[in-house]
Amino acid sequence: MTIASMQPMNGQALTRKIRVLIVDDSAVIRGLVTRWLENEADIEIAGVAVNGKEGADQADRLKPDIVILDIEMPVMDGVTALPAIRKNAPHARVIMASTLTQRGAEITIKALSAGASDYIPKPDANHLAGADAYKRDLVNKIRVLGARALKARAGSPSLDTSGPPPFRPLPNAQNTSNSSSIRLRAPSTKVNPEAIFIGSSTGGPEALRVVIAGLVGKIQVPVFITQHMPPLFTKILAEHLSKQTKASVVEASDGQQVQPGVFYIAPGDRHMTVTRNLKVTRISLNANPPENFCRPSVDPMLRSAEESYGDRAMVVILTGMGQDGLLGCKPLVAKGAHLIAQDEDSSVVWGMPGAVARAGLATSCKPLDEIAPAILSALRGVFV
Repeated sequence: MTIASMQPMNGQALTRKIRVLIVDDSAVIRGLVTRWLENEADIEIAGVAVNGKEGADQADRLKPDIVILDIEMPVMDGVTALPAIRKNAPHARVIMASTLTQRGAEITIKALSAGASDYIPKPDANHLAGADAYKRDLVNKIRVLGARALKARAGSPSLDTSGPPPFRPLPNAQNTSNSSSIRLRAPSTKVNPEAIFIGSSTGGPEALRVVIAGLVGKIQVPVFITQHMPPLFTKILAEHLSKQTKASVVEASDGQQVQPGVFYIAPGDRHMTVTRNLKVTRISLNANPPENFCRPSVDPMLRSAEESYGDRAMVVILTGMGQDGLLGCKPLVAKGAHLIAQDEDSSVVWGMPGAVARAGLATSCKPLDEIAPAILSALRGVFV
């Protein structure tokens, strides 16, 4: 994606570069990221800061589009600085730079709940193995989230980030989206779903919280979730969602027998699939090659859903970059499975849900706060 290809909702071309503020106490990381981004034609460095307080001050003065925010810093850490940064630069998207540790995972999940748009596991400043992958992922996230920030500046109030993510219903929101390119299909079956399969990525932790909170105590079917996250993070995410929603949310384990009303999250670095025999469903985990550059990936989970549940599976595709889940949805939809896609206005990134909606696979395209009610209706055999 290039800056010239981005179109705000008023139809005017966005021609300026994405402005990035780097907040990190490591001189090595600041220098490395600065050199990388200076070589990108559509990105420019707005400023650098060495701690959270300085980052909040610079966010107020520079009004960047993207803030790369380290978690652990002197004077003021990233999580403490996050609310001030979001207040001072309300259109900016914040990417948390996290270490791959349990503490890093816990703080990152907390930051995502507090309004950070995304996170990226950063390399050790003393051991820069994996720096190429970090660079690729970082630049991609900056471009995708930067496009949303630029659209917000262009005058779309639904993309303002001065408060919590805008999970507001659209006027007459049933089966709607602000994209004219989606094609919705009528439900081809009235079979009540016996399992729910959810795929999510960027913005997913908060979206999952909203959906799970709307389902807890009201469903008697298992829910399988693939959220793009590394090891440790998925376990912490499951614990965090359990505490927030009071639901039974667990990181899945290999061979686990599935229970109704439980939410199973695929572990980081493992694909999750399900098998069904005489009404007994078990979870299988594998380390097969990544799909869509991801492990866990949504597609393997959905292929197993098609084999195990067929038209009795229900699919929900939430906010996320890319198009993971698109290929896996096709055979399920062909069998008559119901598919809900999150709408564009309530998505942090409308990549994954947009892909299935544009492909004509979704039976409905809903604002986030309407997804749980739509699931509950489908479980009663009413497809909205």
